Amino acid sequence: MAKAKRILKWQRDPEGMRIRILEAAKQEFAAHGLAGARVDRIAAKAGANKRMLYYHVGNKEDLYLTVLEAAYEKIRVEERGLDLEHLEPPEAIARLIDFTWNYFIRNPEFLALLQTENLACARHLKRSAKVKMMHSPFVEMIRTVVRRGVESGDFQVAVDPVQLYISIAALGFFYLSNSATLSVIFGRDLLSPAARDERLRHMTALVLAALTGQSTSLFERNKRPRPRVPAPQTA
Repeated sequence: MAKAKRILKWQRDPEGMRIRILEAAKQEFAAHGLAGARVDRIAAKAGANKRMLYYHVGNKEDLYLTVLEAAYEKIRVEERGLDLEHLEPPEAIARLIDFTWNYFIRNPEFLALLQTENLACARHLKRSAKVKMMHSPFVEMIRTVVRRGVESGDFQVAVDPVQLYISIAALGFFYLSNSATLSVIFGRDLLSPAARDERLRHMTALVLAALTGQSTSLFERNKRPRPRVPAPQTA
């Protein structure tokens, strides 16, 4: 009877079942990697069975690729909502750094999935046409910000947007993925709220200094409105 009820629920809400399977799979792959992940655990956590799982997403490797694509799609969708095109170029880059840093903190599963796929030399990602397509608009968005910054005089050089994003992501990714060892080596709790805030300030200052050619404090001072000097009186 219970099995029949589960099947009926699946038939009434197939999209809901698919979402639950993908969420359970994301947690499983993040925790155990592709090799250590178990389809039985994924199905049980999703309230499904293997037949439902295979029907919705295929075999384990297909499921893993679907999870990976969904993870990239999620961050790209949120990035498009940053409204960078309507911000001053330095503010836009600062917002991108802030978002990327906090996204990594809020979504440790994303970092774990990236590590798993890099260990596999991106073997599964190479099969995906979706991931490559969703990155093109994002790169163009950064290119536009950089171009506007050069035209306005805020930025000194039109850096490659891909290199810029990789640098921003690397500054956060390495810190978080190696925080356990780095905390022991340097005798600091690198994941305390104060340490995370300090890291964000450092990353923002570093990137903006590279783009503007001046320290962040100097740049902020130069951007403040200057008091208007009254025109000299004429006789």
